[in-house]
Amino acid sequence: MLTPVSTLRAAQKRMTYDLFLDKGLELFGQKGYAATTVDDIASAAGSTRTTFYLHFASKAELMSALLQRVDTILTAADDPSLTEVVESGSPELIRTWLDRKMTQWDEIKPYLVASYQAAHEPAVIEQTEGWFQSATSDIEKGLERAGRFPADRRRMRSILAFGQLEYVSRRYFAVGWATVDRATALEELTDSWCHLLAAAS
Repeated sequence: MLTPVSTLRAAQKRMTYDLFLDKGLELFGQKGYAATTVDDIASAAGSTRTTFYLHFASKAELMSALLQRVDTILTAADDPSLTEVVESGSPELIRTWLDRKMTQWDEIKPYLVASYQAAHEPAVIEQTEGWFQSATSDIEKGLERAGRFPADRRRMRSILAFGQLEYVSRRYFAVGWATVDRATALEELTDSWCHLLAAAS
């Protein structure tokens, strides 16, 4: 059973952990991932290098923890799930799901821009590739449940669909809606996803 003291210590530890994450993200945005040091993060958090290493094995591990935040943001509001949306084949549900992802882009932009700068880190590579594989597997599962398209084509259709969304998000993070407006992007992505995932084979 936790005592009041141990509960307080756990809360303080969590607050310090979150402060390192917040300050790390802030510095990555200001200085860039490569130029930011562990000492910079510790100093910004009003802490020490030693305390930093009690929470994270490295700067890359902190970046990985930031990406876990993104995963929580992106999946928390998914009802119905991506698999269920694809299984339904409903253009309206597909459009709603895509619209929700695009709405989340401003919130996750600082995290993902930093992750692109840290793309050489093995932990970051593993995590971002894991996201892609998980999302495409969810799409493929929806196609399988619906019995839509030949089994040997489902994976490629899933990769193409999610790849389009990922590419458009990267363009948005880089230049915003400077070259195409949001409404057009949403409609074209919806049409493309419907063709790839909902049209009869």
